Amino acid sequence: MTNTDNPPAADSVPSSSPAAGAVIGLDIGGTKTRGVRFEDGTPVADESVGSSNVQNVSREEAARNLEELFARIGGGAVAQVYAGAGGIDTDDDAAALAALIAPLVPGARITVVHDSRLLLAAGGASTGVAVIAGTGSAAWGRNSLGEEARAGGWGYLLGDEGSGYWLGREAVRHSLRRMNQGHEPDELTTALLASCGVADPNKLIALFHSPETGRRYWAERGRLVVDAADAGHAASRGLVDQAGRDLAALAEQAVRKLGIDGPVILGSGLGMNVPRLQESFRAALAAAGITDVRVLAQDPVFGVLQLVAEQG
Repeated sequence: MTNTDNPPAADSVPSSSPAAGAVIGLDIGGTKTRGVRFEDGTPVADESVGSSNVQNVSREEAARNLEELFARIGGGAVAQVYAGAGGIDTDDDAAALAALIAPLVPGARITVVHDSRLLLAAGGASTGVAVIAGTGSAAWGRNSLGEEARAGGWGYLLGDEGSGYWLGREAVRHSLRRMNQGHEPDELTTALLASCGVADPNKLIALFHSPETGRRYWAERGRLVVDAADAGHAASRGLVDQAGRDLAALAEQAVRKLGIDGPVILGSGLGMNVPRLQESFRAALAAAGITDVRVLAQDPVFGVLQLVAEQG
C-alpha cells in the first residue's frame, strides 16, 4: 500500500472523522474504472470510464480515462482518494498509479492498494480472504495479527484461473479442438463466431493473437460460456464449474497460509453474478472444510469507507 500525503488546501482539511468531507473511491479493473464520490460518508456521484490500469492500457490512455472520470465526479476540494486496482504488487506499482491521480486532486491524500482489499472491506470483514473473479482473478487475505497472504493474481499470461479471460480463452480452445476433430460448430462455437464476426473456427487463431484483440476482448467473450452453460451446454457447464473450483483453490491457499477459518468473500463481475460458478466455488471449499463462504452483496468500491475508517 502506498500513501501520498500532499498538504491539503485549507478548505479541504478533513474533520476528526476519517470519512468526513469529500472522499473518492476508485475500483480499477481490467475493463473499466469505477469512481464513487462520498460526501461525509454519503455517495453523491457514481461514474464509470474505461480501464486506467496500466497493465491493460497504455499510461496515456489510463491518464485520459482518469481525467474524464474526475471531471465527472472530482470537482472541488477532495480530502482523500482511496484506489483499489489489480496488479498492485509492489510499492512502485502503487506509486505509479498514485502519480497519475495526484494532479487531478491537488492536496488530497491518495492511497493505492490491490483491489482485493476493497472486496474484503465491502463484505464487512476486516479479516478473511477476498476472491476476485472478474476480468482477472486473485485471492488476498489478512488475519487478526495483520499478516497478509496472496494467491494468484499473476496476470493472464501466467494465471487468472477462473476469470472472464480464462473462460473466453477456453471457449476459443474448445472451438479449435472441435474443428481439429472434424466436428461441426456447437452452440458455444456458433455464439463465439458470431460475437467475433468470423465465419470459421480456424480464423479464431489469428484473431486471438491479433493486436486488435487483447485481455479485455476475450474476457468479454467469457459471458458466452456462462450463457451457454445456463442453456444446458454440457462443455460450457464443465468450464464454469472448473472456474469455480480454480477460484476455490486460490481461496484455500490463502486461508491455509493465514491459519484462519474464514470468511471467504467472492466478488467482482463473475463472482457476484454467476450462480453456477458460486455453487461450484462453495462446494469445493466445503470439501476442504471451509464453510464460512459469502458472495459479495455490494460492489467492492463501497468498501472504501471502511478502509478509510481503519486507516484513520
